[in-house]
Amino acid sequence: MTDETTPDAPPASDRAPQPEPAPLEPLHVPMLRIIEVGLAVWVVALVVTLVVPALHEGDRDWWPWTCVAGFVLGVIGWAYVRRGRGNASDAV
Repeated sequence: MTDETTPDAPPASDRAPQPEPAPLEPLHVPMLRIIEVGLAVWVVALVVTLVVPALHEGDRDWWPWTCVAGFVLGVIGWAYVRRGRGNASDAV
């Protein structure tokens, strides 16, 4: 079957031309705000692990350091994005 039209549809030559869809615009994502919220969550997690003794004693003694590492890496990411994504637009 080479004819893909249905019996009810008019032939392709009789159809009105379809308008072109509008080009898609990029969605603005507030990355700095997202990173700042993530930093705040790591600080809250650190405070909770330090206040509750069961969360930083024994086999869980590494939990506060995980929060510290998350915070430090978040600060590095914040500085990278704040700087302009590492000035990638200037790279050749």
